[in-house]
Amino acid sequence: MTAGVNNTGVELEENAKEAWSNVESSYQRRNDLIGNLVQTVQGAADFERGTLTDVIEARAKATSVNVDASNLSASQIQQFQQAQTGLSSALSKLLVSVERYPDIKANQNFLQLQSQIEGTENRINVARDRYNAAVTDFNTYIRKFPNNIFAGMFGFERMERYQADAGAEQAPDVEFDFK
Repeated sequence: MTAGVNNTGVELEENAKEAWSNVESSYQRRNDLIGNLVQTVQGAADFERGTLTDVIEARAKATSVNVDASNLSASQIQQFQQAQTGLSSALSKLLVSVERYPDIKANQNFLQLQSQIEGTENRINVARDRYNAAVTDFNTYIRKFPNNIFAGMFGFERMERYQADAGAEQAPDVEFDFK
């Protein structure tokens, strides 16, 4: 019985850690695509440099936040999420500002990258959902009786779920500037 609790706990914990690694992998894919997108947009000489700078800085900040999957904590996940939210915001501003530049919008590389980023955003959402499901399985297992008695002996602790940003339940205001 005791060995079974430990082995299943280890398996479920490792599944959750793998799921977290998949979250990070999806975000890394987005960061890589954003780098290519920025290079494509930089080719437009009259494009707003401040917008590009914001994206470049947000991307640098997002890639500098490292989370140790073997020791996930709520504060690490929150720090990671804040950096990614900053990048998402800067990217949104970039994509909205591109609307004023027909040459960029018509650029095939830009269109392909934009499409890949949209697909990657979906991958990120799926990866976060799978991580949360894996954490739920692990947390449920170690909290059930009699597993909860042995889980503490083996050092299993509850894992934190990935949570939505504060205010995410509110629909964003969308404004189009057609000047």
